[in-house]
Amino acid sequence: MFRIPTVTKNLLIINLLAFIATYVLQMRGIDLADIGGLHFFMASHFHFYQLVTYLFLHASFMHILSNMFGLWMFGCVIENVWGPKKFLFYYITCGIGAGLLQEIAQFGSFYMTVAEQVPETTLGTVMEYGTHYANVLNSWTTIGASGAVYAIILAFGMTFPNERLFIIPFPFPIKAKWFVLGYVAIEFFSALASSGDGVAHTAHLGGMLFGYLMIRYWNRHPSSGYDRSRGQQFFENLKRNFEQRQQNSQRHHNADMHVERGGSKEADREYNARKRQNQEEIDAILDKIRQSGYDSLTKEEKKKLFDASNQR
Repeated sequence: MFRIPTVTKNLLIINLLAFIATYVLQMRGIDLADIGGLHFFMASHFHFYQLVTYLFLHASFMHILSNMFGLWMFGCVIENVWGPKKFLFYYITCGIGAGLLQEIAQFGSFYMTVAEQVPETTLGTVMEYGTHYANVLNSWTTIGASGAVYAIILAFGMTFPNERLFIIPFPFPIKAKWFVLGYVAIEFFSALASSGDGVAHTAHLGGMLFGYLMIRYWNRHPSSGYDRSRGQQFFENLKRNFEQRQQNSQRHHNADMHVERGGSKEADREYNARKRQNQEEIDAILDKIRQSGYDSLTKEEKKKLFDASNQR
């Protein structure tokens, strides 16, 4: 049975509890989105802790469903490869980075609004207007884990660039690297369009930008405090699981052979020879995955790996 890693599971639970609490408290006149949502830094309700709390709040069921699906789908893989500490650090940092870029985008929008009304606008003029309209600016609030989730999707694309994904409505698989680039392009042009759809496209790009910079830094500084061998360990664990299944299958089959053939030593030797050859082939396939990725396997190798994984 597929096991959800600890950090990913806890993030899913916290987001779900926060979503339920938002509606329960709303019935009592408490607006959790206003308290924990990320306000524009010139707004009167802005607090620094909101750069973290906004990540766990969502506006609607579809909003949280899409984000949690992305977190579950890609977060499980990345946490297994990186480990829980690195994964959590990456998730929170990219979420904060997404919020910071959203703040910069909002400041640019506010500056342009003031410039349209006041000739020769200066930074001091903008700050004065910000103080004057601090209460009005409270409506500029951002909530949602999208920035951090988009960073996780980016991490998957950079870690497994050639892994093929089936994305609705496309009837054919798409490599992860093209999937990520497509996301970046959509969010970039959506941010430029300023369509007013209520979606923080800049925050999405901010999360991916911070994620890209972090991953590039870790790749260039392998001794930065995190173990880059986690990816290799992930496939080593996969190999050990296959070996354990093969051993269990071999024990059961040996017992059956002993009963059916009256304990023939010759039959046992032939069977063990076939099992050793089969195990060597599986080991070679797993080594190939570790070195070149799953996408490098031939159709025959993928079929053999699939058949071996289903043996008990």
